[in-house]
Amino acid sequence: MSPKISSSGYDITPLSPERVKELAAKLTPEEYRVTQKAGTEAPFCGNLLDNKKDGTYVCVVCGLPLFASSHKFDSGTGWPSFYREFDKAHVTRKRDVSFGMARTEIECARCGAHLGHVFDDGPPPTGERHCLNSASLKFIEKGQPVPPESAPLKTEVAYFAGGCFWGIEHYFGKGPGVLSAVSGYMQGTTVNPTYKQVCSDTTGHAETVKVVYDPTRITYRRLLEAFFKMHDPTQVGGQGPDMGSQYRSGIWTANEAQQREAEAFIRELTESKRFPKKIVTQVEPAKTFYPAEEYHQDYIEKTGAFCHVANPW
Repeated sequence: MSPKISSSGYDITPLSPERVKELAAKLTPEEYRVTQKAGTEAPFCGNLLDNKKDGTYVCVVCGLPLFASSHKFDSGTGWPSFYREFDKAHVTRKRDVSFGMARTEIECARCGAHLGHVFDDGPPPTGERHCLNSASLKFIEKGQPVPPESAPLKTEVAYFAGGCFWGIEHYFGKGPGVLSAVSGYMQGTTVNPTYKQVCSDTTGHAETVKVVYDPTRITYRRLLEAFFKMHDPTQVGGQGPDMGSQYRSGIWTANEAQQREAEAFIRELTESKRFPKKIVTQVEPAKTFYPAEEYHQDYIEKTGAFCHVANPW
């Protein structure tokens, strides 16, 4: 089974019951009662309630990062409270009707440890209050060594521009080993450009997709192969009906190794005569990536819009 990776780059593949049992055997009696028996510690007694330090709160059982100090607030309830998760995929929710109440229980996505409950009486911007038991968490202060079980996978990033970013983002996101694909703007001169500014064809930006990937599961060459299947690298000044320099074909390299590999791959394609016309794809060192507006992200997925981009996988 392929590992399940969160968008922030952590392995959240569910652990086997045997592995959870092995990890739970190392817990204190109170940690075991809370995490394995869905217990609740007394209010105002948890050791992390008044913790003001900068850092990350991880699962006491498996070490997965669950909440960040930057999202912590004083709810006055007597339990550590956060208005959002470290990563939504790291915390699962399920209906809890125990004690004659209907509540939403939250658990660690990797090991299933009981954490607490989430309520809809929190502060902006989420309006949520994740009410946690200190016994279900371990705190790692910023600057301190991070144990392997709490560290993200080693990831790499690549940038591709192939016309309208909706379709390119959609299909890169489906690649095996691709952790995230985000639409944005690159290689221009305007700081934090808007879509309207980029569409004016005066900022120099290209609609670009930032691809974060696990190099142990997919190679940069495989990403290059997919990219050249998704668009026409011979079209000058646009892609399909979308014309303007913002729709140009480009590969923005994160390092010298990517630069060499991209240039060599284009030479290989040219020599193979796979395309009847000259490849005009630009290959340049990456400048600042500016994420596009939220409504552009996952656009194909959210709207079901037709996309002319071919699935390269």
